[in-house]
Amino acid sequence: MLEDIKEEIGKLRSEAQKEFETVKNEKELEALRIKYFGRKGLFSQIISKIETLEASERPEAGFLINTLKNEIMELFQLRKEKLTAESQAEGRSLDLTLPGRRREYGSLHPVTLILDQILSIFTDLGFEVIESREVETEYYNFEALNTPKDHPARDMHNTFYITDEILLRTHTSPVQIRVMEKSRPPIRMVSPGKCYRRDASDASHSPVFHQLEGLLVDEDISFADLKGVLSSFLMQLFGKDTVVRFNPSYFQFTEPSTEVAIQCKMCRGKGCRICGNGYLEILGAGMVHPEVFRAVKYDPKKYTGFAFGMGVERIAMLKYNIDDIRLFFENDIRFLRQF
Repeated sequence: MLEDIKEEIGKLRSEAQKEFETVKNEKELEALRIKYFGRKGLFSQIISKIETLEASERPEAGFLINTLKNEIMELFQLRKEKLTAESQAEGRSLDLTLPGRRREYGSLHPVTLILDQILSIFTDLGFEVIESREVETEYYNFEALNTPKDHPARDMHNTFYITDEILLRTHTSPVQIRVMEKSRPPIRMVSPGKCYRRDASDASHSPVFHQLEGLLVDEDISFADLKGVLSSFLMQLFGKDTVVRFNPSYFQFTEPSTEVAIQCKMCRGKGCRICGNGYLEILGAGMVHPEVFRAVKYDPKKYTGFAFGMGVERIAMLKYNIDDIRLFFENDIRFLRQF
């Protein structure tokens, strides 16, 4: 109830005033800051109680909590200034004659940079960004995606199993099943996240990697829509002069399926040591298989759609001319400073 929260706010105000007035040093002050403002601090606890209130009571409770937070933050700042002044008075102030220390500035990881760019393009195209769990069930990771237990494609995934039925997801495709179970068309979403496979670490493979899954479902969606969306995306990402090629392929959860490649920027399609045949594979895609629609109780005669998936590290390697995927995970500061 609101009255209970008001009473708790009053007790918190009184207790904070006493504690901040009696704190003796900066170590104790920092401990108080964590006690009140830490991730699991007193303010986090009292804020979580707002959910238990009636909708009409929540604005007042939020206002009172925010007012108290500002008051206690002011107590913290005043006490900090006082302790600093006392420290300087005792001769422990900074020696201004000492040479300054160079401040190191951080930067975004190249995978984060490319992922932000990818998401920006798709959100401009009207796609919603949805994140989901990394620990999945066999049903969502395989069976709902038209991959039964005896399907040979399971051998290609080299899965990390936690139990017989629970695993670390091998791709981000389970997100599309969870979204379709809870929503009705039209659906237009992308889902980025980590995936896990029992691959030996080498220049092009990693047991941990990032994927981005995309899904569009509505009435009268065709392969032409798939080509239009993905061509637009790749041209925005790699440049308007990018040549895009769609090759027939097979994925058990799409039919027809395609592998999408772009013309190599180095040799312009002639073939070189980087691309081999003049084109670089970027992503896999296809029209959603009717069995996938039936698994989420969609009528495949009424709805159609397309799905696509891409490896984020793979795109970052092509975008930044990086030849070893392990560089993304080794935290070598010399590599990271280039971005």
